[in-house]
Amino acid sequence: MGKSKISGAALFCLAFICLLTGCTGFQNKETRKQEAKHITEEGPSATTKAAEPTKADSIDRGYLDTTKSIEVRVEILLSQMTLEEKAGQMLQAERNTVKESEVTKLALGSVLSGGGSYPGKNTLSDWNSMIHNIQAAAMKSRLGIPLLYGVDAVHGQNLIKGAVVYPHNIGLGAANDADLMYQMGAAVAEEMKLTGTLWNFAPCVAVGQDPRWGRTYESLSSDPKIVSTLSSAYLRGLQEHGVAGTAKHYVADGGTSYGSGIINGILDRGDTDISKSKLFKIHLAPYKQLVKSGVKTVMASFSSYQGTSMHENKYLLSDVLKGELGFKGFVVSDWEAVKDLEGDSFEEKIAFAVNAGVDMLMEPYDYAKAIDGIVANVNKGTVAMARIDDAVKRILRVKFEMGLFEDPYMEKLNHQVTELGSDEYKGLAKQLVEKSLVLLKNKKNILPLKQGTTIFVTGPAADDMGVQCGGWMSTWQGLSDKDGKKAAEGTTILEGLEEYAEQYDLNIITDKDKAGEADVVILAIGEIPYAEYEGDTRDLSITGVKGLEENKESIKFAKSLGKPTVALIVAGRNVLISNHVKNWDSIVMCYLPGTQGDGIASVLTGETNFTGKLSMPYYKSIKDIGKKDAEYLYPLGYGLTYKSKK
Repeated sequence: MGKSKISGAALFCLAFICLLTGCTGFQNKETRKQEAKHITEEGPSATTKAAEPTKADSIDRGYLDTTKSIEVRVEILLSQMTLEEKAGQMLQAERNTVKESEVTKLALGSVLSGGGSYPGKNTLSDWNSMIHNIQAAAMKSRLGIPLLYGVDAVHGQNLIKGAVVYPHNIGLGAANDADLMYQMGAAVAEEMKLTGTLWNFAPCVAVGQDPRWGRTYESLSSDPKIVSTLSSAYLRGLQEHGVAGTAKHYVADGGTSYGSGIINGILDRGDTDISKSKLFKIHLAPYKQLVKSGVKTVMASFSSYQGTSMHENKYLLSDVLKGELGFKGFVVSDWEAVKDLEGDSFEEKIAFAVNAGVDMLMEPYDYAKAIDGIVANVNKGTVAMARIDDAVKRILRVKFEMGLFEDPYMEKLNHQVTELGSDEYKGLAKQLVEKSLVLLKNKKNILPLKQGTTIFVTGPAADDMGVQCGGWMSTWQGLSDKDGKKAAEGTTILEGLEEYAEQYDLNIITDKDKAGEADVVILAIGEIPYAEYEGDTRDLSITGVKGLEENKESIKFAKSLGKPTVALIVAGRNVLISNHVKNWDSIVMCYLPGTQGDGIASVLTGETNFTGKLSMPYYKSIKDIGKKDAEYLYPLGYGLTYKSKK
């Protein structure tokens, strides 16, 4: 950092420029350093310095008095916290790394399970034992501040076997049913409570614009109105049943420019380079709705806007989210995202993020070092005590609102279910699957399947639970059943058809040698499971690099039979199929339906009608993506029913 002090005249000029430019907050590294330097030289004001009590101080337990308002309780507790304890509340560690003794010593604010991280043999008993022990460690800290445990339950409590896995967001967007989204939020909360986890890193409110993005299936729609309506309904269901939700990833993670991805040069974690008006109209819209709905936390995005990382974008995090939108919860960073910032040291990067408005740092491994970094920044004056107090107030407020101080071990929770995978929740998931299916083509009314029909079921997605569920399961990237481990308990597409076979007088065959006996071929093809940047692709073809290895051969074999063919596309996005459409009599977009494959059989047999509509446009080719004059294979909102004329 430079040593020259910023003059009063210079500050006046900077303020004048800021006024002219709308105070965007998109500063370069040198500007941020100068700001930090100014804080250092001026020093935290006397009014922002908090008392630093010692272990010997008597503790005012008034913050445990439920007759007092939450704001008063927060102030009573905050006034007794040391700087180190405040910094501890601002950190989130990973369960595999942190020791219980560290939870106590550091007064940690939160612990999480990263993708694929679970205790023991991944049973309910294992989860509850782990959560109890970690919380007990937190309660042994000087002030006994309970922690929040967070997980990515993005389509159900997907980390644990036995939980119901719902369709991923892209399918839920096609279903477009706010009432069912509320019910899903409530159901997810109930199964989360069984595992003792009360903070869900969901809903994802990305407004996906480019299907080559590996997180497209986490987006409800390319239409911000659909995203806003559905995510708000889900959030209400979640939070009204005792689990804190997270609006993520703030902001415009779904609008990054092709070629800007920081890991693979494609899309994920890239830069969104659009006008401010488009940013607000498209990508900020869902956050406005969720803040109105009372979302308790917001996760900052790995991505950047016009070159400034969201984790250091003070204008968007503090001025817009907390100021204009009135967000009262706390902002959490993404996984080690602060380390990705440009800076001379981890300590400096922490200053950039905290000063921008990040309240809790998700540092799975270097949580102790991060605490030291926060303390050092305050002592140097590069982060004001007022900013620390604001962050900690926000975190404590959420914990008080959730009743954690009254019931840290969650012994008084109101449970609507006593075990995972109830028939009620399976039925809800089946309904969502039925509504998420989009009928793209139905030549000669091949569907619904006629009674007495002999059906040859083929393709790598027909009998693979891992392919149906996609990423974010008991492993981060998901896994195919062919890897030797079934991804989840549930019903595959084939199993669902077999369940319906007797009722609808269907003869199901899977033996290739008998395929010639079939009246109709059901061809189930799709994508490999993936998550985040691992799903980024330059090739969207169903037979491309992200397609299942057997797709090409299965497509070829089905065509050789010369039979009426129903193609089921099990994928996390609208993959390119233009070269094959003419060979298929019926096409159903199934997306990633989750554990209830019987929902697909229900619609194919006509027990339930198609109602799903595309929540994103279906492009004809790569060259059409993002163009105003793009040619669509099927437009946004398209979807046939059994009564359709087309």
